[in-house]
Amino acid sequence: MSMPVRAALSFVAFSALTLALATPAGAEPTVPDHAVIICDSASFYANYDSSTGPVGLKRTLERGNKVGHTRGAHPVYNGWAATFDFGPNDWGFVRWECLGAFGSW
Repeated sequence: MSMPVRAALSFVAFSALTLALATPAGAEPTVPDHAVIICDSASFYANYDSSTGPVGLKRTLERGNKVGHTRGAHPVYNGWAATFDFGPNDWGFVRWECLGAFGSW
């Protein structure tokens, strides 16, 4: 077998192995459960840092804003819940106690 053919076969084998290891078997994305902001206003942060808390204020969400969070599947760190804002379609963190009315819309 020629050197270019061996190199091509090695690349194909390496690529297949990489894909197999990168995707867990049966892993399905979790679609956020519909929820509503129930606080008068809630700060919506880009990320959460375990040593400093929420970082990167994106905007303030008002009472009634439609958001998503799946209890038990999406993380909550020290009261800050990973939340999907359906308005601009982006993820961030908001206080857990400001999420409510799950499944109401």
